[in-house]
Amino acid sequence: MDLSVHGVSPATREFGCEQNLLSRPDGSASFIQGNTSVLAGVYGPAEVKVSKEIYDRATLEVVMQPKIGLPGVRERAREQCVRETCEAALLSTLHPRSSLTLILQEVHDDGSACCLNAACMALMDAGLPMSCLFCGITCVINTDGQIITDPTLQQEKESRALMTFAIDSTEKRVLMSSTKGSISIQELQEAIALSQKASHRIFEFYRGSVSRRYSKTLK
Repeated sequence: MDLSVHGVSPATREFGCEQNLLSRPDGSASFIQGNTSVLAGVYGPAEVKVSKEIYDRATLEVVMQPKIGLPGVRERAREQCVRETCEAALLSTLHPRSSLTLILQEVHDDGSACCLNAACMALMDAGLPMSCLFCGITCVINTDGQIITDPTLQQEKESRALMTFAIDSTEKRVLMSSTKGSISIQELQEAIALSQKASHRIFEFYRGSVSRRYSKTLK
């Protein structure tokens, strides 16, 4: 379902990405969105501990590391969002009884769902089979009732509601949603529609980034 908001062009900050920049993981990527930067590394498929083994699909573990200090409630919430999204997109049944580990390192935080975008690019770099790509879009509703896409950290703090959506690349479905604050049904629908619109630009960036990388490789 692709909801539509007529005459509204959702704004996003500038993007930057580099894949295959770490030697030890099976796939890696750094993703920059405005002043937010996240580094992602994927390990696997690998042997899994018997206690964590799932007979018909791969076991996915997501670890989010803050820039400073130990992971807290905020990081655990982000891990859950990323894990739910990756599990919806990955064809994990192709690797039963195996382990996949995704490590996300926050380099700088100034708002946005950058960790979801870094995760997708790292999974692509690892060559893991997926039913679709995905991207993350954050929206806030400010005190005036205006919906803002890709807000800064300051805008998030000053908002009355915060929403994060994971959108798939094929049908623009919502793979995952996380909400905080007071939101009406109409506001939620408008935020989803704006996120679906904003996702087009991110997926175009994905295609351009991968195309440039492999055009250099083939030269």
